[in-house]
Amino acid sequence: MAYLEILIGAVAAFLLGFAWYTVLFGKAWQAETGITDDQAKAGVAMTHGLAFVMMAVLAYSVNMMIGYHDLAEQTFTHGAFHGMLMALTVGLPAVAINYLYQKKSLKLFLIDGGYLVAFMVLMGGVMAALKF
Repeated sequence: MAYLEILIGAVAAFLLGFAWYTVLFGKAWQAETGITDDQAKAGVAMTHGLAFVMMAVLAYSVNMMIGYHDLAEQTFTHGAFHGMLMALTVGLPAVAINYLYQKKSLKLFLIDGGYLVAFMVLMGGVMAALKF
């Protein structure tokens, strides 16, 4: 079941990313990155495929953290908490360091960092809920 949980957690993160970078923040993200529609479409299969693999790696880490707790504690809220904790203490600082050195805008950091936190919260919640 653990591998199925990881797969479902990664799919949830990927679907959230579709909404995040199209309907919710797509135009703002493109404006901040300077990426054109044509550039975004180039190599889309490889980009999305590798992004999904990285989401699965993150899902594995979050699922491992969730797994340290008793099965009775496995709720969506519990998993979401651990996803948030890992996003805020590991993921977000790593992104911040890169963006600081690359002189990226605060707006871009908030879009990308917000997505990181949101998808790790979602994947943690989904994976913990599947354990019960």
